[in-house]
Amino acid sequence: MQQGAYVLLLAEVDGTRRIPVVVGTAEAQSIAICIENLDPPRPMTHDLIVSIAERCGVQIEEVYIYRFDKGIFYSTLKMNRGGHIEEIDSRTSDAVAIALRTHSPIYMAASVLEVAGFEASQLERTTTQAAPAHSHNDNYESMTDAELQGRIEHAVAVEAYEEAAMIQQILQKRKL
Repeated sequence: MQQGAYVLLLAEVDGTRRIPVVVGTAEAQSIAICIENLDPPRPMTHDLIVSIAERCGVQIEEVYIYRFDKGIFYSTLKMNRGGHIEEIDSRTSDAVAIALRTHSPIYMAASVLEVAGFEASQLERTTTQAAPAHSHNDNYESMTDAELQGRIEHAVAVEAYEEAAMIQQILQKRKL
């Protein structure tokens, strides 16, 4: 992947749609370590969060991705402490990393899946997409790789995942 930006593909259960979530390096590393069942020498941040929750008697019930707006996914962690339910706002990348560690389900609003999802078969096609409205019609095709990388880093910093994924697709296309 490009420097500092990775794409996590969430898959629809019993379906063919995928949802690309651009995540930063630390979150990608944390998610990969968990998926690969690796045992780091020291706890990662998400391991620490899970340990604190467990010590405090808090159970992570689920992750709910409830909104997608201007390239940003909005998520909550549903937590249970002795029957008292709390929902806490979370970045989607952090919520996924925690859900993987606690074997908690990840749910997504149908409206989010409709807007941000795409058919798995589209992964194999390379298409040029129009720039999203919030990008002020930047002409990404005429930018250098370094300029595009800077745009990806900015998009990730402001959690404009859709824009970052689109720019990353342009960079990948150039490598073919």
